[in-house]
Amino acid sequence: MRVLFASLASVGHTYPLIPLAIAARDAGHEVHFAAGEEVHPPLAANGLRPFRPADSFYEIYAEDLEPELARLRPDLVVHEWGLPGAAIAAYRAGIPGVWHGFGRMIPEGIGLELPTKIAEAPGRPHIDICPPSLQDKDFLATEERIELRPVSYSPPGAVPAWVGRRDSRPLIYLTLGTAFGTPELLTTAVKGLATLDARVVVATGRVRPEQLGDMPDDVTVQSWVSQADLLPHADLVVHHGGSGTTLGALAVGVPQLILPQGADQFANAEAVSAAGAGLRLLPEELIADAVAAHAGVLLPRHGRSDHREAARAIAEEIARMPSPDEVAHRLPEFA
Repeated sequence: MRVLFASLASVGHTYPLIPLAIAARDAGHEVHFAAGEEVHPPLAANGLRPFRPADSFYEIYAEDLEPELARLRPDLVVHEWGLPGAAIAAYRAGIPGVWHGFGRMIPEGIGLELPTKIAEAPGRPHIDICPPSLQDKDFLATEERIELRPVSYSPPGAVPAWVGRRDSRPLIYLTLGTAFGTPELLTTAVKGLATLDARVVVATGRVRPEQLGDMPDDVTVQSWVSQADLLPHADLVVHHGGSGTTLGALAVGVPQLILPQGADQFANAEAVSAAGAGLRLLPEELIADAVAAHAGVLLPRHGRSDHREAARAIAEEIARMPSPDEVAHRLPEFA
């Protein structure tokens, strides 16, 4: 079977699809991936045949993809929630398709069309990587869902050599993602975390490490780390609330302190906080002392255990969800 995956050209939208695309390739399906060139290197490294439709760079419109559908003639199109154009193109061509989520169902008003309201591609099921306990309740009640365990994907990146070594101090991972981080936000968070008896790894994303200036000895700053390799060693994740980091931390049962800045991050922060698996600080609350106080509550030894227990309960829920291999073998049902 020939399967075409399609996503916006960004880490947050492409990486959640890669585990299933790899599993589909390993199951013997011929896999192609439509996306802007920004995300081609990890796709090509995994043998997923990336290509750029027309002259698209980030968004892909229906008109961009229609000639490629005629050329490839896929049996199934897996189109992520941020790319309604791919769903519409597949529907017009009479090709079966499924949506692929990247977290909780996106709220209205964040600049993306709701995939549940795309009239030109009605009735398509959703591959849902969000554990049901955190998923939007209306979405759970009204849409056809194919559960898929969220699996963190990261291309190779430097992880400090001391990560994983026995140490009495907890490990804190700080990231504000690749779209919302600023030197001011990161330095504020580091200032608060540095007051705790902990080791801190900072992934700066779009911020250059040198923009943060001199760092305390227990703070390691790098532009990119392999999040999938680092998360299992973390005792606390402090981040922006992007879906990938939120689900990655939940999958390993680590509490999180979320500092939402935009997009779906406020909804993610609210859901994690309501589930008891973490805390949040809104932009108007974000000062170094507040970061230190909230992080202290979530750290082992210093804080309460209820947040850690709630995070571990969600990790167990995620572990029970079908793996990418299991879902890949089901894809012919939808073609």
